[in-house]
Amino acid sequence: MDLSWIDISVFLAFVCFVVGTSLYKSRKEKTSEDYFLAGRDLGWYLIGFSLIASNISTEQFVGMSGQGAGNVGLAVASYEWVAAITLVIVALFFLPKFLRSGIYTIPEFLEYRYNPIPRAIMAFYTVIIYVAVTIAAVLYSGGLTLHTIFGMDLTKAVWLIGIVAAFYTTYGGLKAVVWADLIQGSGLLIGGAAVLILGFIAVGGVGSFFTENAGRLHMFLPSDHPEIPWTALIVGIWIPNFYYWGLNQYITQRTLGARSLKQGQLGIILAASLKLLIPFIIVIPGIMALQLYSNQMATSDQAYPLLIRNLIPAGLRGFMFAAIFGAIMSSLDSMLNSASTIFTMDLYKRHWKQDASSDTLIKIGRIMTVIFVMIGCLIAPQLGNPKFQGIFHYIQDFQGFISPGILAAFVFGLIFKKAPSSAAITALVLNVPVYGILHLKCFDSLVFLNKMAITFGILILAMTVATLWKPLDRPKKLPVKEGFDLKPTPSVVWLGLLVIAVTIALYIIFW
Repeated sequence: MDLSWIDISVFLAFVCFVVGTSLYKSRKEKTSEDYFLAGRDLGWYLIGFSLIASNISTEQFVGMSGQGAGNVGLAVASYEWVAAITLVIVALFFLPKFLRSGIYTIPEFLEYRYNPIPRAIMAFYTVIIYVAVTIAAVLYSGGLTLHTIFGMDLTKAVWLIGIVAAFYTTYGGLKAVVWADLIQGSGLLIGGAAVLILGFIAVGGVGSFFTENAGRLHMFLPSDHPEIPWTALIVGIWIPNFYYWGLNQYITQRTLGARSLKQGQLGIILAASLKLLIPFIIVIPGIMALQLYSNQMATSDQAYPLLIRNLIPAGLRGFMFAAIFGAIMSSLDSMLNSASTIFTMDLYKRHWKQDASSDTLIKIGRIMTVIFVMIGCLIAPQLGNPKFQGIFHYIQDFQGFISPGILAAFVFGLIFKKAPSSAAITALVLNVPVYGILHLKCFDSLVFLNKMAITFGILILAMTVATLWKPLDRPKKLPVKEGFDLKPTPSVVWLGLLVIAVTIALYIIFW
């Protein structure tokens, strides 16, 4: 795709505006709380847009859109619509407990509930998954997008993305990230809507699209479907959703930085509302690309980039380039910031230097941000190998090695007050071999979501045995911030229920 000087100017202006705004807004960060949690002063609109911008990247534009163009169709939207319900539950039940305890990181909560060992295990797992899976995947999918649309060398594109994201993340911390996300998230939604509208025009209108693709617009697929059978919607898909939206540091970190419980909850409800729109600007365009350009697709992951290359007129290309670049940046900066936060607070400060000053912690966080992005850039170009079955599948599948165990440790520990630390350690350690065994050839007929469900069930059973064998004499007391109220305001509850009702209505419409 050729870019005019106007396109290039728009792109450069957008990037400079994002970086300049984020650095300006984060110029007064002095303490570790300022750097890692934005001084715990984030408002609901920053939290909501940052949650969406951090979540939606080329991982979705490439991977999820690709699954829409592949053999899944609209059913892949379950990751988004189930997430809307999950977010409401996280806002009402998880967030109050996390904010009340005053934690910096999600692994830190495991130490308060159990002891330092589960915290260290989760922190170690999380850093490995962030660097080797999520950061590398975003870098790869971003590089692939720039390569497909603009012909840029894949490896060079990966390093360009990594360097820009690392620059302002290293300097400004979480506040730089959320302000960048606010701008980039807005551009992302506007750009996605533009592609949707142009796509409808290209396929002959809304009615024509729904008529031609009626067979691909169903949310419930047969029980033997290789990706998202209806059986996976009962349990399996909820495990990665609750892990991702409730216990995943790079998502929850901005909610931990909320100035109050109400602001945090309203931000999450805003994100839940926006999740309902995402399939319309990502999955449906992927289906459009299949209808229009199936003969040009080497892989389904090229669906959205082909749509942009062929539909976006001169003059708007610079904005779309900026929106895509912003989507990559907003996810990558969040992952880098959170990976460095977990390493610094849960591993370095907790186990190596407990008396480290704020300046030292910020320095370590910045150093690790650079190291993590370099590792991710080295891994990313390898992810085009067909054995990974597409980038979206790669991310979801590999997270199964940790997500059932982490979710089990949290949920079981919150419900059963006398669950001992041995129960949490058992779940976290057992997760890897159990999920690994389910990847043997004899279990090839099981989709990975059902493998997660089976793993989760086994881990809950193991935790039950450990608790019955040696329960705590008395429940552990969690830290409490003074004057903190656990009760949500009525408006938050009603807004949450409205989101759930709309989600159910969408499932009924696209049955």
